[in-house]
Amino acid sequence: MNKTTIKLVSLASVSLLMAACGNDDTAAEADTTVFEEMDYTITGIEPGSGITESARNTLDTYDNLEGWELQESSTGGMMVELQQAIENEEPIIITGWQPHYIFEIYDLKILEDPKEGFGAAENIHTMTRTGLAEDMPDATAILDNFAWETEDMQQIVLDAQDVPFEEAAQTWYDENQDLVSEWTDGVPESDGQEIDLISMPWDTERASAHVMSLTLENHGFDVNVTSVDPSVLFQALAIGEADATVTPWLPMTHGAFMEEYGDDLVDLGPNLPGAKSGLVVPAYMDIDSIEDIPAK
Repeated sequence: MNKTTIKLVSLASVSLLMAACGNDDTAAEADTTVFEEMDYTITGIEPGSGITESARNTLDTYDNLEGWELQESSTGGMMVELQQAIENEEPIIITGWQPHYIFEIYDLKILEDPKEGFGAAENIHTMTRTGLAEDMPDATAILDNFAWETEDMQQIVLDAQDVPFEEAAQTWYDENQDLVSEWTDGVPESDGQEIDLISMPWDTERASAHVMSLTLENHGFDVNVTSVDPSVLFQALAIGEADATVTPWLPMTHGAFMEEYGDDLVDLGPNLPGAKSGLVVPAYMDIDSIEDIPAK
């Protein structure tokens, strides 16, 4: 297939997507044709991940997704397929989540999920071990003040695709001193008191851990950061082997760990609101809800 043919096919795909908004028989036929191009397949990520399990639950929740298949792949593989589809303006549905730097690169939308197959929107929380407020009231005050937005986290993760994570976090920290000063306002500087932060080994969590580490270090604290799996993180906080974290997603993603360990730690509340996962499409696709996807 030559470049001219590819371009014509891509333009036809977009035209069919636009036509799919109508309610007449022609629009219905176009709607079917668009999703036949996709072979009624949703592009997913790693098997066993939380979002993969949520996607499978969603396939069972919506009658109109009968006949659709979830193509389990990897996060990297999903990203490649998304990039190729967007470059050719072709239809694609992926499993995605926000914060994620792809929302800084591409014009994407998370489809409405009225039946909450992926669960309700989540918040990323700050938590401490029991007794930290008494032992380290100044550090606890900064942790409690910590609050930022999805776009802040996404910018760090995007920059970290080209430079080391530490450098990306430092750049954001330097450029957002007005916000950082709100977290430390009125808090006395430390004289080197040691604090152990615990995090998780994923990009979004690395971003928040690095920013909090910089904030505490520049306020005089001696900060150690350890990345572990979620189950280890909650257990370490509960038994006092770590002091604080700024990474858990609630109420869904890490809800089971909170049920098990929540009575033995302190939840200071959300530091980033509105985190969510779901089915994601390029903005040029004229569907807005999972209910807009036709059955096979």
